[in-house]
Amino acid sequence: MTHPGRPDRAERSGPEPEEGRGRTVAPVSGPESAPPSGPESAPPSGPAPAVGSLPVPAPEPGLAPGGGRIRAWAELLRVSALFSVPGDALAGAAAVGLRPGRGTAYAVGASLCLYEAGMALNDWADREEDAVDRPHRPLPSGRIAPAAALGAAGLLTAAGLALASRAGRPALTAAAALAGTVWAYDLRLKHTPAAPAAMATARALDLVLGATATGPAPGRTAATVPVRRPPGPVTPAPVARRGAATRTGLRVAAPAGALAVHTYAVTAVSRHEAQGGSTLAPLGALAATSALGAVTALRALRKPGGAAALVPLLPAALYVGTTAVPLLHAALNPSPALTRRAVGGGIRAMIPLQAALAARAGATGTGIGVLGLAPLARALAEKVSAT
Repeated sequence: MTHPGRPDRAERSGPEPEEGRGRTVAPVSGPESAPPSGPESAPPSGPAPAVGSLPVPAPEPGLAPGGGRIRAWAELLRVSALFSVPGDALAGAAAVGLRPGRGTAYAVGASLCLYEAGMALNDWADREEDAVDRPHRPLPSGRIAPAAALGAAGLLTAAGLALASRAGRPALTAAAALAGTVWAYDLRLKHTPAAPAAMATARALDLVLGATATGPAPGRTAATVPVRRPPGPVTPAPVARRGAATRTGLRVAAPAGALAVHTYAVTAVSRHEAQGGSTLAPLGALAATSALGAVTALRALRKPGGAAALVPLLPAALYVGTTAVPLLHAALNPSPALTRRAVGGGIRAMIPLQAALAARAGATGTGIGVLGLAPLARALAEKVSAT
């Protein structure tokens, strides 16, 4: 989350002209963009004229200050990236071997709120930097006030914690740790070497939130539900609870670790998306994500269960296909445009990875449902960029 899965600079940049969307940005202030003296300095009354072979940058269509307020908030919150969030909680529920229930729904709602809180806080923290690098973003362009973005981040964080509390104390604990990681990343860690690890921790905590919210309510033990036991030695209740907690933790650790590895790799690439020039980061991410997809597929092949055990192979293959090609292109030509494209592919690949993890845990229906979010995310990304 910046929220889980949101890389460093990739999540700040809007759709770029290189993507073929026909969108341009306002010029950066400075000597190069100072208007000349004389008649040429008068504001143009029509489309921006061209200087030589390069067109003068203009504001994005439909996003001028004072208009499109809903669009401005959608752009600030990067709503198309929301489809990469529900799969965390659903994969967590599958990891503990339970069907999604009311607690899972609370966890999904909490995750969405905390994810969007991270998005708003990210732009508030980077408002001065974006005024130079991304002047078309909602805050530097004046479409949203910085105080409104900060207030939204606070309200969304409170809403996320409130929803998590409805799922029980363990879920609230996980949500509080997640919220703390999000705020620490945006306000302190984003531009440090610890940024990829912070993002990886946030994604792992998001899955843990789903697992703890779906699990049995705390305090519900054999003492509250009478059970007829056969004669013989009885394991003390505290020991039995500790053993169950250990087994649950081990089941959750593997999928949480998988999401963390993927997020770390994508975040490492995103740190170079503004200037490009890094070949090692895309190559490392390509190796990590390919290995992750291969391990997921191999574990599905080795798992007994007939044809149902092969269901994770489809999302695993989609995961590798979504990440591998853009990362390879970015490694061969580490330009900013191709690096951004690789980061975007990494964000979208989170969905098939979540689906593969859920299906591998035996929740085939959950995996198929999560995978169905992928085309929706792609369709909305055509209108509001996730990066």
